Amino acid sequence: MGALLGATFLGNVDVAIANVAGPSIRSGLHATGGQLELVVSGYTLAFAVLLVTCARLGQARGYRRMFLAGLAGFTVASLACALAPSATILVIARITAGATAALMSAQVLTGIQLGLGGRLRARALGWYSLVLSAGAVAGQSLGGLLISADVAGTTWRPAFGVNVPAGLVLLWLAWRYLPADRRQPGARVRLDLGGVAVLSAALVLLVLPLVLGQGEGWPAWTWGCLAASVPAFVLLWRVERRQEQPLVDPRLLARPAVSWGLASQAAATATYFAVLFTLALYLQQGLGKSAAYSGLALVSWVAAFGIPGPVLGRFPARARALAAPAGSLILAAGFAALAASLLAGDTSGVTLMAVLGVAGLGLGIAFTGMLGHLTGSVSGEHAAALSGLFPTATRAGGVIGTAAFGTVYLALVHHPGQAVHGFAVLNIALAVTAVAAAAMAVVSVRRR
Repeated sequence: MGALLGATFLGNVDVAIANVAGPSIRSGLHATGGQLELVVSGYTLAFAVLLVTCARLGQARGYRRMFLAGLAGFTVASLACALAPSATILVIARITAGATAALMSAQVLTGIQLGLGGRLRARALGWYSLVLSAGAVAGQSLGGLLISADVAGTTWRPAFGVNVPAGLVLLWLAWRYLPADRRQPGARVRLDLGGVAVLSAALVLLVLPLVLGQGEGWPAWTWGCLAASVPAFVLLWRVERRQEQPLVDPRLLARPAVSWGLASQAAATATYFAVLFTLALYLQQGLGKSAAYSGLALVSWVAAFGIPGPVLGRFPARARALAAPAGSLILAAGFAALAASLLAGDTSGVTLMAVLGVAGLGLGIAFTGMLGHLTGSVSGEHAAALSGLFPTATRAGGVIGTAAFGTVYLALVHHPGQAVHGFAVLNIALAVTAVAAAAMAVVSVRRR
């Protein structure tokens, strides 16, 4: 668990650290706006596109072997980021880091599901949620500290270099303690290369414009890619239905417990990434707060998100089954309370952080509850598929939430004087989305 969760922590830290390091990278490497955007979003894009493929690769070649390969690759890519002599090299290294992070992260849930059972698995999944929260907090705080320290005049480089010693320690742990891969009974598992090609194309068409569209002003190519993603996913469904060993099993997605559960997870996660993007604009441009204040405002959210993880695993199975819809409703209540306080004229930081803490607690309950529900709903045969699909739904929800709600907020706020009202209206929309996530979670739990 130390090896698996440690790798999850590193992969999550790397996302936040890149955001914090952006301004220093721009000045240190004379990076263009496009290059800087790719330093941040290239990692996310590669990670999201490759998760499902990497999970199936783990099933075909052994999850321990692929985890070690991914962790080793991530460590080397982090070293390349820290030593990058130019912005172009840094972009390539970041995309490589995202791809290798997907390879190691896609094996984590598989390892938990195959290696643990019952209440022990539920507790492990709870710690998984806590590690995600801790990674987000550490990425924000550690990145800022390392860059501010300016060790030997290296500015942003230690923010990526810190992954190297940590990666080497985790490699030793994984090599020493992860159980050996067991051969699958029956026919050998084969990687569906046709499915890999179609799925990768479909995800790129969906995720790339959502990641880059906001900064580019939504040019025609972004809408063309989004439109083309629809027939690409239809083609994927048709291709996979003919495969004996499909990359994405249509029979698994046809199960209401799984499909509605993944949709609920994507919707709930979309609200968090929407807040992550819009809160910084609201506080800094609308209220004139500093970047440090903006970063600290979300600490209550991410800290509260991690609380339910270790706790829910101790609850009886029936209570854990109700956690996902209940958590989404608490999330909705947090957004509604924030909207009400803003409309009443309360813009104090104390109220903001308290309400964000409630919303973060709700999302933590929903995330842990849904993860436990889905892993308990499928057999070990589908462990690899779920290990890829669940984080993919989370990442897809994140980029969709950032793009959709970010566009809504910017449309509502044309000058700083409209920030409070615009952010209040946005939170109403987020509350509605969270209620929809709760409704989908109810359907998923009932159709298990």
